[in-house]
Order: sequence, then C-alpha cells, then structure tokens
Amino acid sequence: MNSTRIAVLLGGPSAEHDVSLVSGRAIAAALAERGHQVVGWLITLDGEWWRLPESAMDKSLPHTAYDDPATLGGDGPWGPARALEELREQDTPPIVFIALHGPFGEDGTVQALCESAGLVYTGAGVAASAIGMDKAIFKRLAEGLGMPVVPWIEVAAADWSTDPVATDRRINEFTSSLPDPRLVVKPTRLGSSVGISLVHHPDDPEYLGGALTEALSYGDSAIVEAYLDHPRELEMSVLGNSERDLESFGPGEIFPGREFYDYVAKYSEGVSQTTDRPAVDAAVRTQLHDVARRAFLAIGGQGFARVDFLLHEGRVYMNEINTIPGFTPISLFPVLCREGGYDFGAISERIVELAIQRAAEMPRRTLTRADLP
Repeated sequence: MNSTRIAVLLGGPSAEHDVSLVSGRAIAAALAERGHQVVGWLITLDGEWWRLPESAMDKSLPHTAYDDPATLGGDGPWGPARALEELREQDTPPIVFIALHGPFGEDGTVQALCESAGLVYTGAGVAASAIGMDKAIFKRLAEGLGMPVVPWIEVAAADWSTDPVATDRRINEFTSSLPDPRLVVKPTRLGSSVGISLVHHPDDPEYLGGALTEALSYGDSAIVEAYLDHPRELEMSVLGNSERDLESFGPGEIFPGREFYDYVAKYSEGVSQTTDRPAVDAAVRTQLHDVARRAFLAIGGQGFARVDFLLHEGRVYMNEINTIPGFTPISLFPVLCREGGYDFGAISERIVELAIQRAAEMPRRTLTRADLP
C-alpha cells in the first residue's frame, strides 16, 4: 500500500473502553511505522469525540490520562455528526479504522454512522456487527445452521424484574436438563468477559440472583449457559471479505490463570498464558477451521474476526464471534495471523486494504426522481 490517510477510533462509551485504548494505540503506531498518515480520534465514556495529537497516542500513557483529553492537547469536544463531517470534508477523507470494542463500537452503531457519512471503514458492516455482538441472535443463527454451541437460554430484564418467580422456574427447568447444575451467566451484548459470573450454586437464589443482576446491569437481557468444567479455550482468526479470499489461522489456546478467562485473566500481565501451537489433533483442527469460517460467512462478516471455542471431553463448542478482536500485547488474533505471513503491522495494514477493497466493489448508485416507482 502507498501512504494512506487513516483515522483510528479508540476508547468508546462502553465497559471495554480501556481495552480499546490499548488496541487503538497499538494499531495506530503499527500503521504509522509503515508510512501511513494516522490520526487518533478518542471517543470518551460519555460519547464526546476528540481529535488527538500524535503525542497523545503514546502507548505508555495510563488509561486515566484520557479521562480529560484536553490535558493531552486534544481538539474537542465534538459531537459525532460534526466529527464525521470533519472527516468526510477533508480533501482526501481518511479510512476509518474502528478499534472500538463492545456496544457502540462493535454492534453496528458507529458502522452506521460511518455509512451515513459516506466514509470507508474497517471490519464488518452494520448487520454483521449487530449479529456478532448479540450473543442470543448469534447463537440462534449458529444452532439453525447446525454449528455446535453450549446449551443456553436467554433471560430478559423485564421478565426478571416483573416476575422473578416464573424466571427462576424457567432457569430451574433448564438446569434440570443439564448433567452439571452449575451455570454461566453473562450479558447478551458485551465482550472482554465483563459482567460474567460462574454460578456454582444455582439452587441458592442469592448466587443466581446476584449473577443475573450483574449481567443485566449491562443491558436488557442476559445469557444463561451450561457450565463446562475447565474446558480448553481455543481461538481462531479469520480474515477476508468473502468466501473467495477467506483465510483462517489457528487455533491458539489460552491457559487462564483464574477459574475462567475473565477480565483480570485477560488483561493483567502475567496472569494467563497463551500459545499459538496447541496440541490439537487433526480432526479437531479441521473442525475449528470449518466452523470458524462458516460462522464468519453466516453473519456476513467482512475484514476480520476472532471466533472463540471451548473444547470439553472431546467435543467442540463455538462460544462466540468477535468482529473487532483485541490488539493488545496478549491478544491472540494478531499472533495467529503470523501463520499467514502477517506481522502486527502487516495485519493492521491488511485490514485497511480489505476495507478499501470492499468499498471499491460496492455499487454506489445515486438515485434520482426518475428511478422511483
């Protein structure tokens, strides 16, 4: 690629704000090192947009430094409409690299804003982002296509608040159908293991109620899943815009330093270990590649994604898909892409290339009154 203007969006109004700060700065630095003209755009927790100077993209800055972007020399605060207009009206509008995790950044919202402004952006489109972010919709789609998922049910916040007795009864019926009564409770639309609880005593209302209250504090529904006792946690990286150019890499394996791969285990240095050379037999490896690619294509994925799996007692279960996976120092997505010859900078650049390719192949017809029926 020749030198390209790129605007990296980082931060965002979600519980994964701090993770995005790490990913976004790492991506920006890698692209700048490869000769691209990169500008960081911080979106704060309350939704303000700030254009950052180069010094503010220093990877050594603590997360708290971004609580007041003005002290970093940021230009703002701007609303999203004005910020997008500023990007669109530049002589050469930049490619928007969305390095946001969680709601707003990964659920189709900011993708729709970029679409409305006519800006080229990285990663999945509006619909694919929304499906990938919503665990309930994604699981229904996966089940309908015959992909293996852990047994689960969805619990609506409205049901839990208005009729907790009936909700408890429904969960108990679900639990009684499982070989192990323990449960996993998680928010329906969030990532980075935020809000997840392991319920070892589902028959104790205090345990289950606390888990549901925690998960539902992040949205209007929660997922209740069967608990698997210490499964192997495997991840696959997927790259491409369509079946014709799709690449899949992996698996990688995570060895959590805690009972499961929670937020602390994911982002605290030295707590967990990972490998891109796990001991996985050929049949399982083939299944992981097949299901990861099918899941990516099923949601209409484009650009890149990470697909997470659990391996338990010889059975593979697809856990979820992440349409904007982490680019932190311990994230497996960029590491697994080395299998395809991509180092960190090359994979960041390839994602930009795929965004440009998608935009070039997308028909853009301007309608006139004569086109209307």
